[in-house]
Amino acid sequence: MAQNSKRLLEMLSAQPVVPVVAVESAAEGVALARALAAGGLKAIEVTLRTPAALEAIMAIASEVPETLCGAGTVLTPRQFDRATKAGAQFIVSPGATMELLDAARSSEAPMLPGSATPSELMAMLEEGYEVLKFFPAEQIGGAAFLKSISPVFPSLRFCPTGGISMKNVRDYLALPNVVCVGGSWVAPKAAVEAKDWDAITALAREAVALRN
Repeated sequence: MAQNSKRLLEMLSAQPVVPVVAVESAAEGVALARALAAGGLKAIEVTLRTPAALEAIMAIASEVPETLCGAGTVLTPRQFDRATKAGAQFIVSPGATMELLDAARSSEAPMLPGSATPSELMAMLEEGYEVLKFFPAEQIGGAAFLKSISPVFPSLRFCPTGGISMKNVRDYLALPNVVCVGGSWVAPKAAVEAKDWDAITALAREAVALRN
């Protein structure tokens, strides 16, 4: 396995759903992380899709120690470096480039690179990666695709993300090559904007119960 993949697998396998969130401020990120952790979802992915993302990661790492905060939508080595310096404990990318893989080799933070085609899966295997993000999951074949490639790539494990909700999440979690799923439904935008943290905690508990 690639560097620290075992550690990444331990993080991801601890819960069935990893919340994928975008936050508008550090305070919002802290409150959201606390609400999700209270419901049992302690590993979260804060995407680098807003100006506040890095500040939020830093604040979560400092103020919510029970949370394992990762950085998502990492596209470049510079973003990788800035995210880890902010305190991100794992890195998630929608794909992979050689430059990004080089950045991962020199970092203690494990990376979850995205792969979607057989050729990309083979390339990741050659680089030593066996834990991958499958994105955008529903749009590129969904659970049926992951089931079909399992005999061909028996060592690979996936965290599918994209288009997953309570309506289809069990289809993914039933697959032996799925470690967990990434999902935004546990932190809906309307609830975050309304600061309805109790509702988000309830959604987190519902997600945790998917494996009970």
